[in-house]
Formats: sequence, C-alpha cells, structure tokens
Amino acid sequence: MGLTVLRASLAGAEVGVRADDGVIVALGPEVVPEPGDEVLDAHGMALVPPMVNAHTHAAMTLFRSFGDDMPLRTWLETRIWPAEARLRPDDVYWGTRLACLEMIRSGTARFFDMYWHAPEAARAVHDSGLRAVLAAPLIDTGKASGLAAFKDDALGSLERIRPFEATGRILATLGPHALYTVSRPSLEWLGELMAERGLGCQIHLSETRREVEDCVAETGLRPAELLHACGLLGPRTVVAHGCWLDPHELALLAETGTTVATVPVSNLKLAVGRHFPYLDALAAGVRLGLGTDGTASNNSLDLFQDVKVLSLVQKFAAEDPAVMPASEALAIARGQRSPHLGGCAIEPGGPADFLLVQLDTPEVSPGDLDANLVYAATGAVVDTTVVAGRVLMRGRRVAGDEEILAEVRGRVGRLTGG
Repeated sequence: MGLTVLRASLAGAEVGVRADDGVIVALGPEVVPEPGDEVLDAHGMALVPPMVNAHTHAAMTLFRSFGDDMPLRTWLETRIWPAEARLRPDDVYWGTRLACLEMIRSGTARFFDMYWHAPEAARAVHDSGLRAVLAAPLIDTGKASGLAAFKDDALGSLERIRPFEATGRILATLGPHALYTVSRPSLEWLGELMAERGLGCQIHLSETRREVEDCVAETGLRPAELLHACGLLGPRTVVAHGCWLDPHELALLAETGTTVATVPVSNLKLAVGRHFPYLDALAAGVRLGLGTDGTASNNSLDLFQDVKVLSLVQKFAAEDPAVMPASEALAIARGQRSPHLGGCAIEPGGPADFLLVQLDTPEVSPGDLDANLVYAATGAVVDTTVVAGRVLMRGRRVAGDEEILAEVRGRVGRLTGG
C-alpha cells in the first residue's frame, strides 16, 4: 500500500505526491492515488523537506532542565555523570522514545546520536519510525584495561546496533567521545578500523578553549590536526561543535570532506566563549550541519528554534545582516550542505521524507515561507511528519505519546534523586 498526498502547496503551486515502498514515485498536479493508498488531503499546507539533527544525545531527555545555569565542568561532575551512572538499558529506550516523539512533533526525520546503551536507542528509533545514525560513546582515559578493552567496546557496540540496520533507517557508527577522553593509540586504531571497514565516526571537537590548549600542549597539534593524523577525518565523519577551529583546521576538514555539526544553542547556554567560525568555514568549503546537542544542555530538540539562533548568531558575529540568509540556514538545518547527513529534496526517486506545514498559522503568514520558517516559526507549525513513506504524525497526533510520557516520568526520580 502506498501513500498519496493531495492538494499540497510546493513553491506556490498545488501538487500531489505519491510514495511507494518509502520512495517518492510521483510528484506534480496530475498525481492521483492508487487503489489501497493511504490518502492525505493537504489543502492549506506546504510540502517541505524535514530537518536533520546532526548532533544530539537523545536519551538525555531524561535529564532535561536538570542542572541548568551551571558551569560545564561542575554540571557534568555534580549532575550529569552521577545521574548517568544510574542509567539502565530500558531508561535509554524510553528516553530515546521521548526524544523521537519530540523530533517527530517538530519536523526532524533523521538524527545523529551518541549515547550509552546504544542498542536500546536503536530499538527506540526502530519503534518510532525515524531515521538515525547511532554510536555508543567510547572512552578509555583513566582505564587500566587499555587498548584491548577499548577494541572490545568499539567492536561490540557496532555488532549490537547492526541488526537494526536491516530496517534501512538505522546506521551503526563509531563514537569516540573526544580527544580528551580517548587516548592516541585508541584513536589511531579507530582510524585503521574506519579505513578497513568503511565505517563512519562521530566525535566532539574543539568545543572549548581548554580542549584546544591541552591538545596543543600534550601533542603539539591542534585538535583537527590530531584527528587527521590518527586517520579519523573523512566524508563519513561528523565532528560536533567546532567553536575553536582555526582557518588551517577548517581547510583540513574541507579537504577531507568531514562534516561539522554546529551546535549554537548548547554552546551559548554553556558559554563556551566563541561562536562557530561560519564565514571561515564557508570560505574553506566545509560541509555543515546543525545539531541541538542533548536536552540537558539545550533544552529542546526543536530545530525550528535552533535554525533561527544559527542564523542570528552568525549575522551578529559578522556585523552583517546579509550573512546566512534564511534559505541557507534552512539548507544547513535540513542536512543539505553535507551528503553524509542524508538531507533530501522532495523529488521523484528520493526518499519519502517530508513535512506538511500549516499555512494558516500566524507564524508563517503572510510573507516568504523560508523566512517565516527560520525567523518566526517553531516546530508547532508542523501538522504532518512522514518518514520513509510512513505517516508518523498527522494533525499533530503521534501514536503512543501518552505511554512514552508516563514511562519517562516514572524513571526520572530514580535517576536524578528528585
């Protein structure tokens, strides 16, 4: 059975779109449903591509608003790490289900995630209907077990996520946490493994000044240079944050085809001291995406909120209101400025991932739709979310939402001590 959407607005014209087996097979004013199709009437709604969250820690919905307004190190040591030590696999399942619910409601179809108990995150993504690229965080500093145990952790995490790849919506990847939590021998081994197996990688990079200064003091290399020396940069790698990257590092990232996931809201909230150097990245040709980070440090997964901040921060930093216009900000948020992020256009032969946006809401009328989506809207303007040809939300209703909320509420007290 296929899916047919009728009377949607696309670039000012009324069109229909038909999907079959997760792929758009027809698009245009002449589209009609086939027998047995699920049919959606989209009159008064715009057909737009979905968002791609290029960096998050989904199950941290469990810790939303837990330890706000605290310095990063104090927040981690006194709140987040003690709470995470109490996590059980099923906590991560339900925390990720809540994250998926929030992303469905705010128009995100795919996300890049690094968090504990990654197989449970994969199960949650499978059950939600979203797409995700998943990694378990890999850490070895301070562990006496050394490289052998690190290898077991890395290979084991891949194998436990791999069964979910059969859905076609989930991909397993490597997740070295950061340069300051993974030793150089382990990073070098990961680089060899990536080259041997064609694997992807997610890692935090140059989030703080201290991270850069420590890396230079210990290795003589800046963070991106060290990653390159270890073989971790490349077209399947996403580095998150990047606030303290310099022009040479940005050129290196562009040369290797590495994607930077800029995370402006989390960086502002945690006061990391510098905005992402977008104009330098643009000049170098760096592939870019937009991430929210986890809800413990954002505190939202709504990319329609974050895309506004993305654009405004760069305008302010450049002292130029023409920097990063709405259309460019949306392209970044939709994952369309990096092939690895899987952002898509709405076209025949493409994945049947799209949103229907209500055009009769104050936030998107009147005026240019792209500008309104960036500067005025939140995810609340999304009426319908479709991923792989499956309707995950219609009329802002998502199946199972009450059960998810109840499960999460029942777990938070044990985790946070509340």
